[in-house]
Amino acid sequence: MCIQTDLIAHHKGFASYLVAAMEKHIVIGASGQLGIELIIGMQARYGVNAVVACDIIKSNDKDVNKSEFISLDATDINSVRKILKTGEFTHVYHLVAMLSAKGEENPIAGWDLNMKSLLNVLECAKEGFVKKVFWPSSIAVFGPNAPKIKTSQDTFCDPTTVYGVSKVAGELWAKYYYEHYGVDVRSVRYPGLIGHRSKPGGGTTDYAVEAFYCALDSKPFVCYLDKDEALPMMHMDDAVRATLDIMEAPCENIKTRTSYNLSGCSFSPSELNYELSKFVSNFITKYNPDYRQKIAASWPDSIDDSEAKNDWGWESEFSTSKLVKHMLDGLKSIV
Repeated sequence: MCIQTDLIAHHKGFASYLVAAMEKHIVIGASGQLGIELIIGMQARYGVNAVVACDIIKSNDKDVNKSEFISLDATDINSVRKILKTGEFTHVYHLVAMLSAKGEENPIAGWDLNMKSLLNVLECAKEGFVKKVFWPSSIAVFGPNAPKIKTSQDTFCDPTTVYGVSKVAGELWAKYYYEHYGVDVRSVRYPGLIGHRSKPGGGTTDYAVEAFYCALDSKPFVCYLDKDEALPMMHMDDAVRATLDIMEAPCENIKTRTSYNLSGCSFSPSELNYELSKFVSNFITKYNPDYRQKIAASWPDSIDDSEAKNDWGWESEFSTSKLVKHMLDGLKSIV
């Protein structure tokens, strides 16, 4: 009985290996903060040759560049179609977006980039050029009327930024393409993402990454948020693992076809200052709130991600203190 069970398990494992070996992943928006981390995480899990990086500009990261790079303007449907049609990709991760703070400087450009690029990918998936699509949403979908503590999956979305509006629209388009065309689109609502491999790209939560650079340079940090403005945050390792895990989950386990709430840890600028001062004794944060404080104030303090836990087994690994230590260690290794 044990031998037979072992043989069945062996055959299932070999079958899973063969399926994984046949998969080919492309990341559109691979040169951004999340894209760099995701490419490296995918290389470790699937192999360098199973991953293709795609963006307008090639990343300078030497690890990312171990994989093939393709130049692409994701707003050009013909270019997107050509690459996805000829590349024989099974999975596409579409990360192209203008983030919250930058989007408020040019709302129409933010909307056009975020929506046009997503719809191009969804159309190509509808045409059968890829099997699965990952598209990231954000806590920016929530607005001032959402509960601040443990914001639930089904909370009404009333965002105050064009970034948030585009994410709500994107979630509904993802659900629409799944229900009408059978496109297997999967999504998570990321909190603020914190990683050491690249500098942030214009998000409201990016103050946290800037604080680490100031701490290592022994410079005072000037924060554009109020000292007690808590926000949900997540280490990039958790974000990458969540992304790959939801894409690997059986189709029947994905019960939310808009986007899953995702939680890591939550902290305020003053709490981050406290954690950093444990490692950098003279670290000081000064506070000079600007227009980004109003954006942050409209977002939750913490997120309820119980549906992601129940449906596909999500569990974060990084507390605030663990995140701070890993960030400092990571930045020291590249300085």
